[in-house]
Amino acid sequence: MRRLTWGVGVLALFAASAVCSQTAVGSAGSLHPWQAPLRAGNAESYFTNLQSGDRIETPYLLKFGLSGGWGLAPISQPIGGKSGHHHMLVNRDLPLDFKAALPFNDQYIHFGKGQMETVLNLEPGTYTLRMLLADSKHLPHFVYSKPLKVTVTKKNAIDPKSLVQPGLSIMLAGAEQKAPLRVQFHASGLNVAHVVQQEKDTGHFKLTVTSKSGAVAEMDFVEGQTETWLAPPPGDYALKLDFVDNLNPKRMLTGPATATVKVLP
Repeated sequence: MRRLTWGVGVLALFAASAVCSQTAVGSAGSLHPWQAPLRAGNAESYFTNLQSGDRIETPYLLKFGLSGGWGLAPISQPIGGKSGHHHMLVNRDLPLDFKAALPFNDQYIHFGKGQMETVLNLEPGTYTLRMLLADSKHLPHFVYSKPLKVTVTKKNAIDPKSLVQPGLSIMLAGAEQKAPLRVQFHASGLNVAHVVQQEKDTGHFKLTVTSKSGAVAEMDFVEGQTETWLAPPPGDYALKLDFVDNLNPKRMLTGPATATVKVLP
């Protein structure tokens, strides 16, 4: 496979890439040379397919993401650091006391297995929805979304389970972008976790970026991250997203997702 055609500067970059490709894990301390540094102060738990003012019919497959270098971790194997699990608040403000555990009821929906989605089955009406990250004891982190106001116009007679098809997707802002560009990952019907948790039936994302010239960069997000920012040299790139079994790094839990992007000068 031909690795480089760009000259001395890029040769140096790929020399570093060759060393880092197996050890870079997508965390703030070990970014791959093609990853842009994380932007300070932008950690957020957010919706990826819903905006304030949207009008939807239920059941509705609602998807979430997580930024700022934070990663998902199921509650069954507690882990510290920048990790947690999603919660969805329905018609509730952020808690006044972030040192108190979140309650369990219809207005505080917990996703303690490392899920990235849920099926909304709300009755017709107007709702305020908000995402909030919390630790294994359900104590909130200061990682949350803005509130969204949505209107459910109709509830259909559809089996909610029929909306969930296990698989992966890559979300990009456009097919042509200037660096740095945001790459968001999604796993449907699958649970995300830290590798060190060694939790059965969980996985983590692995992103492979290949340039038109054949240069390859691999980024292994073993800390449960669900997005990254890329800043490779200008050019055309193919992206492949895998979901690696946390108990067997040679096994993928589902087929890959692919995308292409042109990085503009």
